Amino acid sequence: MPELPEVETIRRDLQKKIINKKIVNIDILNKKTVQGSKQSFLNILKNNKIINIGRIGKLIIFELADEKNFLFVHLKMTGQLIYVQGNIVVAGGHSEEWGKKPNITNELERVDKYARVIITFRDKSKLYFNDMRVFGYMKVGSKAVRESIVSNFGIEPFTENFTLNNFENIFKNKRISLKAILLNQKLIAGIGNIYVDEICFVSGVRPDKSVVNLNKNEIEMLYKHIEIVLKKAVENRGTTFNNYVDADGKKGNYVKYLQVYGRGGQECKKCKNILLKIRLSGRGTVFCENCQK
Repeated sequence: MPELPEVETIRRDLQKKIINKKIVNIDILNKKTVQGSKQSFLNILKNNKIINIGRIGKLIIFELADEKNFLFVHLKMTGQLIYVQGNIVVAGGHSEEWGKKPNITNELERVDKYARVIITFRDKSKLYFNDMRVFGYMKVGSKAVRESIVSNFGIEPFTENFTLNNFENIFKNKRISLKAILLNQKLIAGIGNIYVDEICFVSGVRPDKSVVNLNKNEIEMLYKHIEIVLKKAVENRGTTFNNYVDADGKKGNYVKYLQVYGRGGQECKKCKNILLKIRLSGRGTVFCENCQK
């Protein structure tokens, strides 16, 4: 699943391509993808424009020109936002097949294969929402809906509410694992399995440690390294797994910086100890018993 760095990369790239383009048609090819009234979805989007693209956590928020409504998009496990203009096909999201062949006909066939919603702009360019497993969604809503959705997310790195005091507060009265806390989007937004493992490693803290046993220094190290790790990942356009590509059709480069994620059973790059892989909070979790306490 794309996490904060991948979704932020897609947001930035689409911001350069679709802003102020008039929407002239919307095709809903799979009703499950569109939440709420399908007719309202069509009525609000048609003849409207996207004037800005925001994000909270892993959710992309498209601001519409009517100044009353927003388009919300969550890619979930296998979603893609694919922008097509003439012979140019660029994509952002996850796909097992994407990008294996450069032939334009083959690329367009892949676009059509898992297309769930197609938004057509006046210049005939198109934005496809593709989703192989149909877990992702699109929905439209008012400012009140936006406020309600945003209120369900926790503090977010790189925003004003991501302070050490607020970060310390999310651990209070909790008796669960560190990883469970960091994955909880209602407590802290945008971090998923990849970056939780990496953040715990560089902070020197085991992901299975109960948060009740964290000391002040460990909390401060985690707080510090969350933004360090995520910033570097954004700078490298995310992490490529399952052929993830960003909205310029490029693969993320952060994979070469991974210390533990996906490396269970291999040597720790820091101490040469064998990395352990366990199941934690329903996710495969990798850490070093020697470097993390």
